[in-house]
Amino acid sequence: MEELPNLYDRLGAENLKLLVDYFYDLVFTDERLAPLFSKTPKEVIKNKQLLFLTQFLGGPAAYSELYGHPKMRARHMPHEITENKAIAWLQCMNKAVYQLPIDEQLKKELFSSFPKMAFHMVNREE
Repeated sequence: MEELPNLYDRLGAENLKLLVDYFYDLVFTDERLAPLFSKTPKEVIKNKQLLFLTQFLGGPAAYSELYGHPKMRARHMPHEITENKAIAWLQCMNKAVYQLPIDEQLKKELFSSFPKMAFHMVNREE
């Protein structure tokens, strides 16, 4: 049985880089999210996200090779992540996904991979 290409392969490295660029253009200007990213240089944040999303979407495990197991919830624990911030993150991701030059079905499938992860990061009540 032939294995179907994963999201990373169907999206492609160039589109994934575009996604990260579009996403952080929105995040860094969002009053709810920007403070979460104020202590780390933007290029470091974007590079880590690119490596993580590459792995998360089925591509090479570059994030794990450099930083170890993602353990994303544990890594985000020092930051106040509320349900409203998870929603804001998803709103930015949705806008970024829908800017990509890919077909609508792939946009829907790509975006649908994020809500579960976003709400898993919630670690504080409002």
